[in-house]
Amino acid sequence: MASTTAAEVPAAQTSEAELFIGGMTCASCAARVEKKLNRMDGVVATVNYATEKARVRFGPGTALDDLVATVEKTGYTARPVVRAAAAPHPPAPPAPASPPLPTTTAQADAGAAPAEAESRTTAEAESRTTAEADPGTGTARRTDTGRSTTTDAPTGALADADTDPARDADGDAGLAALRQRLLVTAALAAPVVLMAMVPALQFDNWQWLSLTLAAPVVVWGGLPFHRAAWTNLRHGAATMDTLVSIGTLAAFCWSVGALFLGDAGMPEMRHGFDVSASRSDPSSTIYLEVAAGVTVFILLGRHLEARSKRKAGAALRALLRLGAKDVAVLRPAARPEDGTMEVRVPVGRLSVGDRFVVRPGEKIATDGTVVEGSSAVDTSMLTGESLPEDTVPGDTVTGATLNMSGRLVVEATRVGADTQFARMSRLVEDAQNGKAAAQRLADRISAVFVPVVLLIALGTLVAHLLATDDITGSFTAAVAVLIIACPCALGLATPTALMAGTGRGAQLGILIKGPEVLETARRIDTIVLDKTGTVTTGRMSLGQVHTAPGTSEDDVLRLAGALESASNHPVARAVAAGAAVRAGATLPAPADFTDVPGLGVRGTVEGHRALVGRPQLLADAGITLPGPLASALADAAAQGRTAVAVAWDDAARGVIEVADAVKESSAEAVAELRALGLRPILLTGDNQAVADAVARAVGIDEVHAEVLPEEKVQVVRRLQAEGRSVAMAGDGVNDAAALAVADLGLSMGTGTDAAIEAGDLTLVRGDLKVAADAIRLSRRTLSTIRSNLFWAFGYNVAALPLAAFGLLSPMIAGAAMAFSSVFVVSNSLRLRSFT
Repeated sequence: MASTTAAEVPAAQTSEAELFIGGMTCASCAARVEKKLNRMDGVVATVNYATEKARVRFGPGTALDDLVATVEKTGYTARPVVRAAAAPHPPAPPAPASPPLPTTTAQADAGAAPAEAESRTTAEAESRTTAEADPGTGTARRTDTGRSTTTDAPTGALADADTDPARDADGDAGLAALRQRLLVTAALAAPVVLMAMVPALQFDNWQWLSLTLAAPVVVWGGLPFHRAAWTNLRHGAATMDTLVSIGTLAAFCWSVGALFLGDAGMPEMRHGFDVSASRSDPSSTIYLEVAAGVTVFILLGRHLEARSKRKAGAALRALLRLGAKDVAVLRPAARPEDGTMEVRVPVGRLSVGDRFVVRPGEKIATDGTVVEGSSAVDTSMLTGESLPEDTVPGDTVTGATLNMSGRLVVEATRVGADTQFARMSRLVEDAQNGKAAAQRLADRISAVFVPVVLLIALGTLVAHLLATDDITGSFTAAVAVLIIACPCALGLATPTALMAGTGRGAQLGILIKGPEVLETARRIDTIVLDKTGTVTTGRMSLGQVHTAPGTSEDDVLRLAGALESASNHPVARAVAAGAAVRAGATLPAPADFTDVPGLGVRGTVEGHRALVGRPQLLADAGITLPGPLASALADAAAQGRTAVAVAWDDAARGVIEVADAVKESSAEAVAELRALGLRPILLTGDNQAVADAVARAVGIDEVHAEVLPEEKVQVVRRLQAEGRSVAMAGDGVNDAAALAVADLGLSMGTGTDAAIEAGDLTLVRGDLKVAADAIRLSRRTLSTIRSNLFWAFGYNVAALPLAAFGLLSPMIAGAAMAFSSVFVVSNSLRLRSFT
């Protein structure tokens, strides 16, 4: 029966999983694991060597244990990635505020499920609950003390390698062990190499000292290579470790044979060093410096590679650790007159609707709405914006941001994997796990590279023997081919650049969904900008105020703002908010307020009978606008701004303009997009006058106005039909379809979920200026990937013939191979300094 792939199974029946793959040492290992997984019925897998993870999609006939077993049968270890998500829990029943009594953690946190309470250890019975009054709030505060044996991941965090302290510790320990192995072998190998290279250092019986020093280097220092080669051999496979193990052991065994069975063991034996493969009589030739030197060079490359891979992923690990660990949740006190009390619980137990307290200096536990208090919130760790945002009741806040000053009470609106922080983490990790098209080609080459190299080495040995009859030179050339041909650089070219680029993007508030986005960003020549919420703030704000002779601007704003404050109309709210800010004081309360639908409002303020609204409202009251005010109304309409007339005591007193303000950074952002070679186009459903005014303000020449949501898709497709590669930037539900159709979708992080899901790049802080940075970063990352692949391919293409023709000694070959991997990783790390 023909096997099926996950792509052929209905999406509703497929599952996705991530596996940590242990024991991979090169790109060939990753290719082998990927090949074995993809041979399973209904499985589509991608294995990333740099992140040591496999992303697997599988059908209903496959279990997670089957995937793990397949990886283990291939000769590697596998462990599923466990994602921690907060589950809703019922509200906690009241707990006594006083007197404090000894209680278990499970009793203190009544939100825990009974099964959780039963799983606590007896040590937790020693924990205590204390209740105290929170000064200035009248709220009882309860703190759970003692030791807990359970570990709750931060809200929305991923309980995987990047957040697991134990695995981080294992990674650090592994790096330290590798460093120790490198230092010991380097100390032992240095005299061996020096004596072989400098004839003046060669004393009687020097070769026996070289053997004594080289033996532990080859056997113990190269043990990771030999062990991996043996494991692969048992599974009928060959990897980079196979090449290194065969090469170093062949050189070592040749040397041992020459010492004990040939003339190389004679006390007066001497030989020089040659960068080529030529040597003298095989019975008196030893290669101990090759065996020891290559082992050290490979270990050095592995150590630098491991360090660099951890640095490249540091941004993601830092991002995933930003979340708060626990939170002070408000619960009803035992007695109603005591109000509420604070219970500190792990954030994993937060539910939607819970209210929690955030004090100055604490991280906000999850996404929510401020219901009490005001403060400045530092969002730099998520948006890259250094200036704290002022927050008041009604404002939304994001989990993992830092409360700077005041005490806040926040009502949770999203928890666990639904939070913006969790979605950001997933986007970054998904991008790092992806593969560019060029990398897939490199992986295919790596999969067959090692067997081909083994054949080339064997062919080199036979060809040299037939052509020169020089056993020593033939053997040296074959060993050089084995050692220089490692495809590690090919496997590292894309993953390390993606890790560094996407990690840096996350620090700057730019989320890249995958490697294919980078390739698209290079081709973009046109960018379509939605007006509302992208170029403009998306909120009505107070503009210019025109007054009649003898009337002050402050009076117009005070009376109009007071009257509008009683209305819920967006224009009224903009007038009231702007008036309060400019007045710098509380607005007076209106009396006899009446909302006239479609026209405006009227009422009494400070004893004055006032009207605010359309000119028709004033006309109905017998009030005529004087010429200057009538002209101001007409000018505002021509510029696409909304204007309301203000009158009191039977006379027109002023005209107030309200408009969707252009973001301060939009004009500069458009200029930067032009500098990148992009043609900006403004797209909006607003009227032509408004669109033209906004376009003039930011420097856009081409405008498409009065466009319905479904027509936005048509505009994008029409541009694509003209041969343009189109990017679309938007933030609303009405932009989602156009974002999906565009070659590159840039969604504002301040926009709707639909827009964010449809976009390829997410700009977390919703600043259009970041769009230019996002495109520059995408292009820089792709450029780095290409230069890495060029170097990796070029190195192998150039080095293999040199080694095969006997123009490189094995030790020089080992140094060159190690340098190629270090160069690729170091080149990728330059992205961490992108600004």
